[in-house]
Amino acid sequence: MPIIQIQNVNKVYDETKIPVHALSDINLKIDKGEYTAIVGPSGSGKTTLLNMIGGLDNPTSGKVIVNGIDLSSLKTDKLIEFRLRNIGFVFQSFNLIPVLTAKENVEFIMLLQGVKKEEREKRSIELLKAVGLEDKLDARPFELSGGQQQRVAVARALASNPSFVLADEPTANLDTDAAEGLLDIMETLNREREMTFIFATHDYRVINRARRVITLHDGKISSDTLQR
Repeated sequence: MPIIQIQNVNKVYDETKIPVHALSDINLKIDKGEYTAIVGPSGSGKTTLLNMIGGLDNPTSGKVIVNGIDLSSLKTDKLIEFRLRNIGFVFQSFNLIPVLTAKENVEFIMLLQGVKKEEREKRSIELLKAVGLEDKLDARPFELSGGQQQRVAVARALASNPSFVLADEPTANLDTDAAEGLLDIMETLNREREMTFIFATHDYRVINRARRVITLHDGKISSDTLQR
């Protein structure tokens, strides 16, 4: 069974005024271990689709099924818990907690999950080592470069042992070297740990590395291509 199933999803904003059809009749399946880029021009629906998959927004009609669960069937508290335990998020703005160290930022998700302190510390160190930041455990965000902050964000996204990671324009604020380094890390995690990554992006550096590219135009899937 696919880990993500999108069934006849539509999203309409401002329904009582002038309707904006952000997504129109989207049908999509994503399997474990995919490395997929959702692409398209600004306003095509990339981020809206990513938000649907992540349970951050609800479709006007249709179903979003993650690990066999229809997200629209979950009440708010259950949905928050489901996201916490099943979905990792990486945003272009990093969203690190400024007063926490790199290790504490990674630990934070596990703290919310109720993971014991010893296990939190062990796993956070392992993850920061995996993203090449074993020497930055005690550094706070302002002491890190943009690329390093985004690596912490990736480690944090993986801390919950998610079924998949959603990355919304993760390279947008990074220079070429930092972006390529980050993508190297995510590709390695995908290949060696079968971690599923789904990107919303217009960055050719991400698109060229993706094995599957889903193109949106005006809220509709115009193509769905396997690259390699």
